[in-house]
Amino acid sequence: MPLLRKFGIDEVGINRNCECAIQNCECPIQKCGCPIQKCGCPILSRSLRKGGTRRTRPTRAAVAFSLLAAIALLSACRIDMHVQPRQNPLSRSDFYPDQRSARPPVEGTIARGQLHEDTYFYTGKIGNNPGDVMPFPVSKEVLARGRERYNIFCAPCHSRLGDGNGFVPSRGFARKPPSFHIVRLQKAPVGYLYDVITEGFGIMPDYASQIPPQDRWDIVAYVRALQLSQNATMADVPAGQKIPSEPPKFREPGSGASLPMVAPQTNSNAESKSEEDKK
Repeated sequence: MPLLRKFGIDEVGINRNCECAIQNCECPIQKCGCPIQKCGCPILSRSLRKGGTRRTRPTRAAVAFSLLAAIALLSACRIDMHVQPRQNPLSRSDFYPDQRSARPPVEGTIARGQLHEDTYFYTGKIGNNPGDVMPFPVSKEVLARGRERYNIFCAPCHSRLGDGNGFVPSRGFARKPPSFHIVRLQKAPVGYLYDVITEGFGIMPDYASQIPPQDRWDIVAYVRALQLSQNATMADVPAGQKIPSEPPKFREPGSGASLPMVAPQTNSNAESKSEEDKK
C-alpha cells in the first residue's frame, strides 16, 4: 500500500506518525497529515479513495427516500397505464340515463372521406327516382375501364355479351340472370343500373364494398355500349362504315408456335376517294 504508507498508515489503517493524543485530538488534517478524522482510529483501506480522502456512503435516510420516490412514480404509472378508467364495449354505465356506455355519434357526424356532397353521383337517384343521365362525359377511357371491371365482376353471371349465359348459370345455377338486351332493361335509366350494383337485386348481392362509385358508373356506361352493340340499327352506323365490318387482314398467318400478325388498317374513305379521282 504505497499510498497509505505515504501518510504513515499501515494496511490495517493505524496512523503511526500522528503525535496528538487520541483522547484530545484537536489537530486538523493539514497539521498531522493523517487522512482520517480521528487520530489513531483504525480504518480499512477500501474506505479510502485514491487521493487519500475518506469515501462517503449514502445514509439510510437518503436510500429510504429514493426507494419511496421510485415506488410512488411506478405506482402512478401503473394507475395511468394499467388501471385507467374505461368502459368495455357495450357495457353498462350509470353515468348516462339510458345506462349505455357506447354513445351514438353526434347528429350530422360524417366520417373522414365520406362527405358525399354529390348525391346523384353516389346514389344514382334524383330525389327518390333513378336518373337517366351520366354524371360525367363518357370517353374511350371510361368504356375501357368499364369493360375491365365488367369482365371481372359481372361477366361470370351475365356473360361478356350481357345475355345472361355466363359461366355460373352454365354450371347449374338455379336462377339465370336476365339479359341486358330485353326491352325492360333497354329502357331502364342508368341510375337504376347503378342502384342495382350498389344495393343488389333479388339473389344478386350488392357490390358497394367491392366496386367504388366511379367504377360502377364506368360499368353502367359499358352496359349501355353492350346494349347498343347487340341492338344497333343502320341509323346508328357512322357514315362510311361497312356492315358487317370487314374481317382483319393478316400480314403473317402465324404458325402453331407463333401468333398471327394483323396488317395495319388503312382508311377506306381515302381509298375510295383515290379510286374516284382515278376514274
